[in-house]
Amino acid sequence: MFLRHKRKWFNKQLQYQSKQLQVPGQHDQLSADLDNNLHILNSMYQDCFDVVFKTFLIGGQTKAVLIYIDGLSNIEEIDDHVLSPLMEETDGRVFSSREMLEKKLHISKAKEVKTFVECIENLSTGDPLLLVHQNDWGLAMGLCKYEKRSIEEPQAESVVRGPREGFVETLVINTSLLRRKIKSPALKMKAMKIGQYTDTSIVITYIKGLVDQSLLEEVESRLRRIEIDSVLESGYIEELIEDNTYSPFPQLINTERPDVAAANLLEGRVVILVDGTPFALIAPITFFSLLQSPEDYYQRYMISSVIRILRLVFMVFSLVLPSLYVALLTYHQEMVPTNLLISAASSRETVPFPALVEALIMEVTFEALREAGVRLPKQVGAAISIVGALVIGQAAVQAGLISAPMIIVVAITGIASFMVPHYSQGISLRMLRFPIMLLAGSLGLLGIMLGVITIVIHLCTLRSFGMPYLSPIAPLKNRELKDAFIRAPWWKMNTRPHLTGEFDPNRESSGQKPGPQNGNE
Repeated sequence: MFLRHKRKWFNKQLQYQSKQLQVPGQHDQLSADLDNNLHILNSMYQDCFDVVFKTFLIGGQTKAVLIYIDGLSNIEEIDDHVLSPLMEETDGRVFSSREMLEKKLHISKAKEVKTFVECIENLSTGDPLLLVHQNDWGLAMGLCKYEKRSIEEPQAESVVRGPREGFVETLVINTSLLRRKIKSPALKMKAMKIGQYTDTSIVITYIKGLVDQSLLEEVESRLRRIEIDSVLESGYIEELIEDNTYSPFPQLINTERPDVAAANLLEGRVVILVDGTPFALIAPITFFSLLQSPEDYYQRYMISSVIRILRLVFMVFSLVLPSLYVALLTYHQEMVPTNLLISAASSRETVPFPALVEALIMEVTFEALREAGVRLPKQVGAAISIVGALVIGQAAVQAGLISAPMIIVVAITGIASFMVPHYSQGISLRMLRFPIMLLAGSLGLLGIMLGVITIVIHLCTLRSFGMPYLSPIAPLKNRELKDAFIRAPWWKMNTRPHLTGEFDPNRESSGQKPGPQNGNE
């Protein structure tokens, strides 16, 4: 009963706030009465000290008002290209919008607006708004200017060989970075806005002729049905458009590298850019997409293949290595070599906890140290996490609370989890590690097998925008195995992924294998 009344009270508060925010006339057309337009706009921007209303006379006769937001608009450009030419002496006649654009305002991005909604949208992005008496139109001028971060090397996706530039928080800069990579006019960018209060700009990027039209329509449909008050980061969008929200595995890739986004566009995928964040979303993806690093394609294929296999092996270690240790010492001592079993037993003589509790304590402590290292300032974060792990581990062994083999197992597990290129996939494995440890402590190797089988079954049923998550393994696509466990040479990877490149499957011409030319052998 209390919860029902509380819910009703909360809904009433939301309705009251929405009524307070609605200003009469905001969806109407601008009128020829300047005072009426100013009254409505002043009501909308009441108690907004940074919104400036500058009243002046055009040619010394016609009243006009320039509205802009301080900090978002370029004041110098406004003075030089708007106020100065308009305040010059003229013959006193009222200009039409077209004449004002052509004869008085030398601004390339000026455009005409006729509704209050358009006025608010342009003011919110930093474009000054000009309203003139006896004219039912306004001019929005593209003179926005605000602080933005310079292009830097991505911090979360560093490579030894490859481009050093990354996305930033400004949407137009991110789109220009993609244009620099893909210069074809087939690169399309559709814009939309999401968020009742933030009105965040979203750009759907794809290459016409490579993308599956049904995939593009599905992405647009999922984005259009989002109704939310704010979008402050691409994570909001990711959680609202993924296929299975209860899965620990990510169904979209987030990247801050333009080269990664461009490479996926060239495979027929869709990239979603969100204003205010350097992380772009890529859809659809597979399980093997999360194990691929951009550096795999920048160095020779033999090196990339060996590293990718090593990455896959250590990914398995990061998931089941502590569980194997717990299961072997608890239920299957006969499987451990005698010398190793004696060494492990002697190191655990003073440990008061069973192997399962010992493993849980160390794993939780290691995860806490890792999170502490991430949250602390960069200058001290790495030092604190490393020193903390060494000091705590050594002290725990000397105190007899933890055995030395457990320290080694946890350390190897931590190193293995760092080899996963994508941070979101690493978090998924870290989450699943704990239930598998509990199964190992309860059922031994049988529990580990049950846990692994459950994960594989879940992966087989998972989809990313309709694409099977385990493709090209399930369903089996022999042609695409050359870029799954290994990376084939570029002259053999002549086709795009089947499910996202149906319209232009050929990536390169045949006969690209290098070798001596005829006559030079």
